[in-house]
Amino acid sequence: MSEDLWEAPLDEQAPASNPADLNAERVIVANVMDRPELIDEIAAEFDPADITTDWLRWTWHAVDEIRQTLTDGDVRWQTIHRQLEAWKASGYLPVPCPSEAQLADLYLAAHPGATAWYAEKVTRAAVAGRLIAHGHSAILRGRSAAFDPDDDIAAAQAELDGVVRSSEQAELSTLGDLLGDSLVRAITPPTTENRIPTGFIDLDSLLCGGFTGGQLVVVGARPAMGKSTLGQDFARAAAIGHGIPTLIESLEMSKEELSDRILSAEARIPHHHLKQGAATDDDMARAARRVPDIAASPLYINDSSTLSMPILRGRVRHLVRTAGLRLLVVDYLQLMQVGKAETRQQAVADLSRSLKLLAKEFGITVVILCQLNRGPEQRTEKKPLVSDLRESGAIEQDADIVILLHREDAYEKESPRAGEADMIVGKHRGGPTATITTAFQGHYSRFVDMAQT
Repeated sequence: MSEDLWEAPLDEQAPASNPADLNAERVIVANVMDRPELIDEIAAEFDPADITTDWLRWTWHAVDEIRQTLTDGDVRWQTIHRQLEAWKASGYLPVPCPSEAQLADLYLAAHPGATAWYAEKVTRAAVAGRLIAHGHSAILRGRSAAFDPDDDIAAAQAELDGVVRSSEQAELSTLGDLLGDSLVRAITPPTTENRIPTGFIDLDSLLCGGFTGGQLVVVGARPAMGKSTLGQDFARAAAIGHGIPTLIESLEMSKEELSDRILSAEARIPHHHLKQGAATDDDMARAARRVPDIAASPLYINDSSTLSMPILRGRVRHLVRTAGLRLLVVDYLQLMQVGKAETRQQAVADLSRSLKLLAKEFGITVVILCQLNRGPEQRTEKKPLVSDLRESGAIEQDADIVILLHREDAYEKESPRAGEADMIVGKHRGGPTATITTAFQGHYSRFVDMAQT
């Protein structure tokens, strides 16, 4: 059977029939004719767009229109017919208008007591229809001479997400429903179940325990300040320190270099020893103690040289489902592929917004590393500002937290603060801002708390 499918002409592979439940569609429309208030009662779970029969769907819309001026009672077929005829005359109705006899016959099919059951049948059939259409689309993509694994698979995954429509109305809540949970949170200290520790005591304290799901965290710095190192520190603290599934998307370093740097930071092996193949016996002894924990950690690394939002979204979706992904670190924003836009600023703004939506949709924390413009170098005091975020103010707008990395010794080698680094929390949505001072141990490829040796 599958062999016939692949050998058949493309136009013969289209679904032979739609799995619509026509009887359920008739009953659900008849029910709202009999009791128009049902439209509001099932609005959170039912979308009339799932009604596949055109005249039935438009009959539903006509009832919805008429009930706006209806004080009580059912909507008779004569009134519906007049509404549909008026729409037809004005060019608003794009399908043939049903006759009064059809509408009268439909009216007799009502079973209002079973509305929710029939609505579920219509929805289930509609989802099955979209799934069949998605499968057909996937076959066409796979057989196309222009098939591109990255773009087409990512697009197919995005289409699959659309098979089941999410209902925004189903997520509505009253404040009274939410207050109970607020009171529970007020007396419940955060844990790693609802926070992702950053690895820095003062930063965790400022952020009330660490990062939370749905947040977009931007780490901005000028080149050679150590933003990649800080991103790796966040990933190490989460995955190795607390067993939190984490993904690093590195557009700048190879996975081999990342592995060396993480081993250097965790085992305190000078990075240049690893690069030169000159690790000492003491280095290897420390490595032996740390390697089991490092190897067992749920830290995933990808070093593809190209990364677009569809590809990233597909990878995140897969890891959320299979590994429980909670933290994503992208190094770095300006190297990501962007879609077509009028300006580079608009393209980056679209990318920034997409990353925020990604965090919110999957309930993960997204840490995006970002290069700053030359603003700090043009000022007497070199400390960066949030306004230095390069190419788009939308990055600042979308971010929940903005951390600017600054090291005085990067500008002044003999600085009295040599070896220190400031994490300037310039934006913290819903919380305080502050400057957290840490120690930069470049030879170990890491930042650490000042009290740590």
